[in-house]
Amino acid sequence: MPLFSAKTYNVCRFIIRLKFFAWAEAVADRGIPMNKDNNVLTLERFFETTRDDLEKKIIATVKDPEIVSILQSGKRLRPLVQQLSFKVCTGGRETPYQYHRSIEGSVAIELAHTASLVHDDIIDGDKERRGRPSFHVKRGVSRALLIGHRMLSTGFNIALGHGEKIAKLYVDTWDEVLNGELEEVDYNASEVEESNGFGISSKSKIFKEYYKIINMKTASLFASACKAGAIEAEATGSILDILSDYGREIGLAYQLADDLVDLDQGEMIDSVIIPLLTRLENKTVDCNSLKVKSIQKKLMKNSDKIKELYIEEIKRHLKRAENLSNSEVIPPSEYKELLRKAPSYIINRMLKEINITI
Repeated sequence: MPLFSAKTYNVCRFIIRLKFFAWAEAVADRGIPMNKDNNVLTLERFFETTRDDLEKKIIATVKDPEIVSILQSGKRLRPLVQQLSFKVCTGGRETPYQYHRSIEGSVAIELAHTASLVHDDIIDGDKERRGRPSFHVKRGVSRALLIGHRMLSTGFNIALGHGEKIAKLYVDTWDEVLNGELEEVDYNASEVEESNGFGISSKSKIFKEYYKIINMKTASLFASACKAGAIEAEATGSILDILSDYGREIGLAYQLADDLVDLDQGEMIDSVIIPLLTRLENKTVDCNSLKVKSIQKKLMKNSDKIKELYIEEIKRHLKRAENLSNSEVIPPSEYKELLRKAPSYIINRMLKEINITI
């Protein structure tokens, strides 16, 4: 005699299926990307799912069509590492509300980052951004400046809605980015006066300034993104500093990799090429003799050494990020493993463009 009747069995099966689909929906709503074959979390699918959720949140949150247009085609790296830090702190056990609130918070950091790009293009006189005309070229400098400010105020309003800690972090981060911008402008201006426009000084000073600027302009946003993710997860204590330092190391490695790609592709970056030649030749270069052809010859002569220098520095920052991700303060979970893998994954995807793997 069967333990259950056919009717009871079917009812039980139906209830189990309902519970399974409810669980699956909750998992999907929290943005947990599972490998369909073995239910193993993967970094690629985590980033893909998070990016999709972020795009939806941008459309739902940002009402200005010009800002939405400017935000298109971004890599979303800062929001992605922010959400990874969030997941590391929750262990994936957050509610759907907490997850979507965290996604909304990451829109603020993307707005601040993109505003800095709009203003950078004006300061540097860049005509293109991501293969398209820069916003100030299409709409004029005055409008680009004001839209950049609107992006910042929109981001700040989002941050305000997420509490005092997030709002203060937003303001402090933008202040650090702004100081980096001013440092670069002042430094370039002083070097133009001293060296008739080529921006060169002793190797110790130039490299100190180079790292100082990229630390404030680029690495600070990555650091704050990771810290914001932890705050959104209601984490406290030393894990906030660990994740912030982790983000900063990624940011430094990212900027170095970005410069390496530009150098490999032959872009003439005065603030990068000349300092490297100074360091390699162990002397102050006479700027008056460095015409474009001369720079190109020196670059070709030292190209392998320059790559080695950059790769060495990138590896150093990636190693630091990996060591931080292994901290015992970070609770064990599948997301902690993704945290360890993320720095190399991000940097190698960028360097793939020039056929380099680290």
